[in-house]
Amino acid sequence: MTKIRTRYAPSPTGRMHVGNLRSALYEFLIAKHDGGDFMLRIEDTDQERFVEGAVDIIYRTLEKTGLVHDEGPDKDGGYGPYVQSERMKTGIYMKYAKELIDKGEAYYCFCDKERLATLKTEVVEGKEISIYDKHCLSLSREEVEANLAAGKPFVIRQNIPNEGTTTFHDELYGDITVENAELDDMILIKSDGYPTYNFANVVDDHTMNITHVVRGNEYLSSSPKYQRLYDAFGWQSPVYIHLPLITDENHKKLSKRSGHSSFEDLLEQGFVTEAIVNYIALLGWSPEDNREIFTLDELIKEFDYHRISKSPAVFDIVKLRWMNGEYIKAMDFDTFYEMAEPYLKDVLKKNFDLKKIANMVKTRIEVFPDIADHVDFFEALPEYDPEMYTHKKMKTNAETSLAVLRDMIPILEAQEDYSNDGLYQTLVKYVEEKGVKNGYVMWPIRTALSGKQMTPAGATEIMEVLGKEESLTRIRKGIALLERTIG
Repeated sequence: MTKIRTRYAPSPTGRMHVGNLRSALYEFLIAKHDGGDFMLRIEDTDQERFVEGAVDIIYRTLEKTGLVHDEGPDKDGGYGPYVQSERMKTGIYMKYAKELIDKGEAYYCFCDKERLATLKTEVVEGKEISIYDKHCLSLSREEVEANLAAGKPFVIRQNIPNEGTTTFHDELYGDITVENAELDDMILIKSDGYPTYNFANVVDDHTMNITHVVRGNEYLSSSPKYQRLYDAFGWQSPVYIHLPLITDENHKKLSKRSGHSSFEDLLEQGFVTEAIVNYIALLGWSPEDNREIFTLDELIKEFDYHRISKSPAVFDIVKLRWMNGEYIKAMDFDTFYEMAEPYLKDVLKKNFDLKKIANMVKTRIEVFPDIADHVDFFEALPEYDPEMYTHKKMKTNAETSLAVLRDMIPILEAQEDYSNDGLYQTLVKYVEEKGVKNGYVMWPIRTALSGKQMTPAGATEIMEVLGKEESLTRIRKGIALLERTIG
């Protein structure tokens, strides 16, 4: 069997889109599942869209996600250069374009902007494009050579026949046949001498021995043109795998406006890398069972590209938040605290035991920014509605709560052990003496301490963190609030 070789070939145009990361992940998994090679190639032929620093983002993202490439600009595996602008300097693209010209599969086009503007247009996938009329295909060899000698600007176009059909095979969609009349003579070499993305892609994939090409299904419409290039050169075409579209919850294409369209967006929103990778793996692929949590090594073992769906995959931020929460719960505490500490310090300026507070929230958050809403009451008691003291299940109301809080003041003033255990024993003793349930006492105390209906810990744990003086101050405020309420 031929060794599987896949490539991730991003254009350095900014942050890594979720769809691009999924392509990289699937290419990595396809290669590693069968012991193959995963290559990184930088496609920077579109100089107008080049963004400074974007190459660093690509390297950083692959490193963080664990998608370690076997070959690339920094790891020569014998197929370099691995950057298209550097490959262009070798003359490889012009060489192959001229080979196609010699075969009658491509031709020089000298049409200027004014003439191109007169061509008829068609709307393809919402975009208006010009349909080239093969005007320059009829130029004689002498006319072409005269134009070249005169330095007349040109592009090189693919020569696609007007009759017949072109067929290519995709692993998910099967055989796809299109009428050649529907295909335009796409540009292979631009007027600046750079190859187009489509042409460079085919040349590079072949010369780098790429066996499997994985890309979004928006490229399905271009694939017949790629196939014609493979056929024109007499090259074996790779295995095509076109991935389903990723949409937002409204079934629209996932865009920057969604706020979570890139890997770095998600990191900034408090998601952990392992959860992002796990979730993205499931955007279009499913295992044989209903399992949802996978390490990268487990994905390598389980991944079968034949189980990729053709249906659009919905990026469900709620589902990702749930999965992220599962990863946070499973983290060892030291790793969790290292990640949580900046969020805690952003909210809590007083001298609290942050590790104790971190331990309280670890199983309660889904993303790290959630921490703020869970712990802000430690820093300052918020204004709150006295109705919070009324709880049917706990059988508490303003009057019963006021009585409990008044009883608590002398007990907690006399309490010397302000550890969670010491405080809990004291309160349980009071509960037993009164013959009531724990919640009857704990609910009003926790309400007075936090001013919140939901807290990351119980009353005694909160008091341990707040300390004796602050705990008593807050309970006295609760008493005053209830006294004003009852009148």
